[in-house]
Amino acid sequence: MTGGQIFTLALLLFAIVTIFRGVRIVPQGEEWIIERLGKYYGTFMPGLNFMIPYLDRVAQRVVTKDIMLDVPEQEVITKDNAVLVTNAIAFVKVTNPVKAVYGIVNFAEGIRNLIMTALRSIIGEMELDQALSSRDQIKARLRESIAEEVLDWGLTVKSVEIQDIKPSVSMIKAMEMQAAAERERKATVIQAEGQKQAAILQADARLESAKRDADAQVTLATGSAAAIQKIIAAATGAGADTPLLYLLGEKYIKAITQIADSPNAKVVVLPADIQETVRGVLGRFGNKAV
Repeated sequence: MTGGQIFTLALLLFAIVTIFRGVRIVPQGEEWIIERLGKYYGTFMPGLNFMIPYLDRVAQRVVTKDIMLDVPEQEVITKDNAVLVTNAIAFVKVTNPVKAVYGIVNFAEGIRNLIMTALRSIIGEMELDQALSSRDQIKARLRESIAEEVLDWGLTVKSVEIQDIKPSVSMIKAMEMQAAAERERKATVIQAEGQKQAAILQADARLESAKRDADAQVTLATGSAAAIQKIIAAATGAGADTPLLYLLGEKYIKAITQIADSPNAKVVVLPADIQETVRGVLGRFGNKAV
């Protein structure tokens, strides 16, 4: 092969490579940023595009479809000093590829950091119960807080979803201990209340029993007084000590009967004249009184 043929072959190969490098086919859903001699030159839209090889280069291929960004899990502290673990997911779309490329080094990482910072700020203004039950409110505030900031990067935040929000492991243990203490407190209160009611009922029972005993004694005393009056009326003219003899004799007979009913009693001796015995007792009482 002669030198001319080699040159022609090299020139043909260079032309083929140049044409190949100058023709670009951009797929749907992407836009390519083109730089000429290190400076932004233009944007290739989806389809067939041409560029000058060796002067122009594809600086970056920008995806214009919705991008899903996973925000890593992090711990946040609520207003009442509770520790929560939360993570999120964001859906963004590049609306201006030039700003997305030249406005920030890494827009995906920038959005993640914005969401994490905003989450800490929003949940930090809430108490534990409110934070756990206000996902929609947190999501709306989160989207509003970052929507304007990403406009300078040529991005649109379409949605931010809270994937999970839950107490941390240490917080769960503390809550379990608190719940156990609360259950124990309630059990103690219930037990004390039961003891209080039992004591009240017992006191009421004793009071009622005392009232009934008093009423019974009054009734017995009234009956005894009526009986004595009847005895006095029946014994009028029989002697001044006849009623007293009757009452003492009645008590005496009851006492003898109780002695006879005792299991230890073997022999019971009754006086032949109970009336004279009672008179003798009265006489001794009378002498002592003198």
